[in-house]
Amino acid sequence: MKRTTLSLAILIGCIQNSLADPLVFEGTDGPGNGRHIVLIAGDHEYRSEESLPALGRILAKHHGFKCTVLFNIDPETGEIVAGTPSSIPGLEALKSADLAVVFLRFQDLPDDQMKHLVDYLQRGGPVVGMRTATHAFNIPAGKTYSKYSFRSEDKDYELGFGHQVLGQTWVGHYGRNHQQSTAIAIVPDRKDHPILRGVRDVWVQAGGYVGKPIDGEILTMAQPLDGMTPD
Repeated sequence: MKRTTLSLAILIGCIQNSLADPLVFEGTDGPGNGRHIVLIAGDHEYRSEESLPALGRILAKHHGFKCTVLFNIDPETGEIVAGTPSSIPGLEALKSADLAVVFLRFQDLPDDQMKHLVDYLQRGGPVVGMRTATHAFNIPAGKTYSKYSFRSEDKDYELGFGHQVLGQTWVGHYGRNHQQSTAIAIVPDRKDHPILRGVRDVWVQAGGYVGKPIDGEILTMAQPLDGMTPD
């Protein structure tokens, strides 16, 4: 019950702050003191508008980071919405960011908002992409920032943000979604990698994403399973 109450309180706080200012958790003492993380929520399926505020609060309270959480906001109502319409006010917070955590799906942001993210990328700002960030943007050809679209045909920016920044775009689901699950196994000689600290073999109730990888270090392997149980 405590966990449910906390999540509800965070969500209410987000809604109350959506019109005026971004949601900001000021950092306490810890290794992140003096560092700023901007968490950007804007997907249609996975409740990033709930999970990113919770993550930001943990990073601030227990690790010392200042965390700014931004959301898709309906310009007409001022309410937080799940993915649509594409409008995320407050992206100028990236000017002082030391890290951007991106949990977006098929966004087509106005140019004046998108410019802040592009400026951040061009200065080499680090990015952590979550789930649908492989297909964070779906921007029609001919628009200013269309090369960031997940199917970009720009010869200098093939397959857009996901491919160029995260190393992977989205093509489709492997196998039958909602009928097959996935076992995630750690590559044995990578088990001591810092990213895998505290991680054990994982099973997820979801099919895998298929795409075209570029470079990078492979830490885990995915095994699709028939059925929705770990065995």
